[in-house]
Amino acid sequence: MSHRNEATAALKALSIDTDACRECPLGEPATQSVFGEGPVGAVLMVVGEQPGDKEDLVGRPFVGPAGKLFDRAVAELGWSREKLYVTNAVKHFKYELRGKRRIHKTPGQREAEACRHWLESEIELVQPRAFIALGGTAARSLLGRPVAVMKERGQWHEDAAGHRVLVTLHPSALLRGDPEQREAAWEAWLKDLRVASDVMKKTAAAKSPRRAAPAPRPVRAPRRTRTTAAA
Repeated sequence: MSHRNEATAALKALSIDTDACRECPLGEPATQSVFGEGPVGAVLMVVGEQPGDKEDLVGRPFVGPAGKLFDRAVAELGWSREKLYVTNAVKHFKYELRGKRRIHKTPGQREAEACRHWLESEIELVQPRAFIALGGTAARSLLGRPVAVMKERGQWHEDAAGHRVLVTLHPSALLRGDPEQREAAWEAWLKDLRVASDVMKKTAAAKSPRRAAPAPRPVRAPRRTRTTAAA
């Protein structure tokens, strides 16, 4: 089995494990976990906050209104979503009921910490060159510190391992914003994301036949978690 196939199989096993995870209270009321998707060796790993209502029901990341806005940005930048690995810092949907509606609630630090090892396993298997952190929860999970998104947006930062992390707003912030400012907010967000285009260009240049590809790191077995049966 090739390294890529081995890592893809390991990601699938992790996805099954997250569905059974009860390391924080979010797993119990959720429909299912929502794991990341995209190719092993993706140039960029895009990390959001958590699944939304539609993602929880469908079981895929970034397929709701915020996901559609993200797809629009990807198309405008000339990227391909199929070449990105897209995931969330927290794998289960946190919400509160208002009548029959499930309203998004921001994950707490404890919940993000409980999910951190799943994200770390994804990173180890996918081995992206750089990251885009969409919002404060994602930025904190990647950088290991509180992040003032509005101050630090549109810039490359480094995590403890030296990986580059681009911080910007989560697309849901644009959807919640002042409609009169929406076009300006959209252009500012695209400007942030465009900073990551240099990673795409450098990667294309690195595919020259004159340069040898780096040897892949060995794939480790996915980390298992202790689970508690649902009530």
